[in-house]
Amino acid sequence: MSESTIESILQEKRLFNPPAAFSQQAHIKSLEEYEQLYQRAEADPEKFWAELAQKELHWFEKWDTVLDWQPPFAKWFVNGKINISYNCLDRHLTTWRRNKAALIWEGEPGDSRTLTYAQLHREVCQFANALKHLGVQKGDRIGIYMPMIPEAAIAMLACARIGAPHTVVFGGFSAEALRDRLVDGQVKLVITADGGWRKDAIVPLKAQVDKALADGNAPSVENVLVVRRTGQDIPMQLGARDHWWHEFQPQMSADCPAEPMDSEDMLFILYTSGSTGKPKGVVHTTGGYNLYTHMTTKWIFDLHDDDVYWCTADVGWITGHSYIVYGPLSNGATSLMYEGAPRPSNPGCTWDVIEKYGVNVFYTAPTAIRAFIKMGEDLPKARNLSSLRLLGTVGEPINPEAWMWYHRVIGAIAAPLLIPGGKLRLAAL
Repeated sequence: MSESTIESILQEKRLFNPPAAFSQQAHIKSLEEYEQLYQRAEADPEKFWAELAQKELHWFEKWDTVLDWQPPFAKWFVNGKINISYNCLDRHLTTWRRNKAALIWEGEPGDSRTLTYAQLHREVCQFANALKHLGVQKGDRIGIYMPMIPEAAIAMLACARIGAPHTVVFGGFSAEALRDRLVDGQVKLVITADGGWRKDAIVPLKAQVDKALADGNAPSVENVLVVRRTGQDIPMQLGARDHWWHEFQPQMSADCPAEPMDSEDMLFILYTSGSTGKPKGVVHTTGGYNLYTHMTTKWIFDLHDDDVYWCTADVGWITGHSYIVYGPLSNGATSLMYEGAPRPSNPGCTWDVIEKYGVNVFYTAPTAIRAFIKMGEDLPKARNLSSLRLLGTVGEPINPEAWMWYHRVIGAIAAPLLIPGGKLRLAAL
């Protein structure tokens, strides 16, 4: 055996500069421009972030202090008043983006839906009023256990709109894992679906919620709102605990002003997977998170108004929160959501979606790329992927062989690639 180590195998010294046309239209056009940006942030971080917060976001009231840093605790934009749902929706309604696609959704069976910013705003307001009708108040915690459907994003934005922190639980987690998170978060209401499609099968989400709530194991939960997605028969405690989304939401008013939130008010709790012990609930507050996701989405993915952007993560993870919902919508971008995954009935579904919607920016995981490699080059090469101009990876380090395959086969040498790491320390909120 050679004395090669993982570190030596992962070393890669080849450079791939982006095409000149890409650099010319980019938000950050060169490494030198990035270094200048970095130096400004390093020299006076409070001034740097304050200028961006003022320029990029809407504030109901300006902050008193940019940063209150008392290690290990940091408070950003102290006493500033903001609402991330407003920044993702309302402020776009007075611009041409009102009728722009905010969410493009593709279901695993092939059904689809597109919501403009005006349509998404209406549905979010209606659902926020539905939550209020069921007694949800500012500060109440809401559990979301959903498939990758538009209602998941609508629920998150509605919670943020009224100041009810959400905790999204990945739909692949067990009833026991769901129960533990509902109990720890003292969740008042759960939003779920009858089921969701995943690799040619139905994931029975409502059944898992019923198990989690059985025998009073999550006593704080008072109501369950259920989306009819797959249509199978499920037990419903109608008139008591359970309510159908499609019967409840449409009757609600579409007038629901966004609640001004303190910059340091809780936006959501997201639990760790628990693979290394008891899951830990990580709290994300509002103002700093809004600016962080807004700027990293804008700069790293170089989003422009005519882009169709697709992050393949699940909303149950932080990547899905930041780079499917809050970051893209805060920027007024078009964000694509996909319910499915490569499966026996359609192993090339990823490339079908890119071709169908003309995806320009594609963001996926090294694990997925390695799975694509095993499936072979014929699947992507049978589709027209010429719309792609930027590729990204997230989650874990990517090995050079996978990176090169992604670049050569999917990017066809034309699309720059982003990889984790490097000097992206600017995004340090």
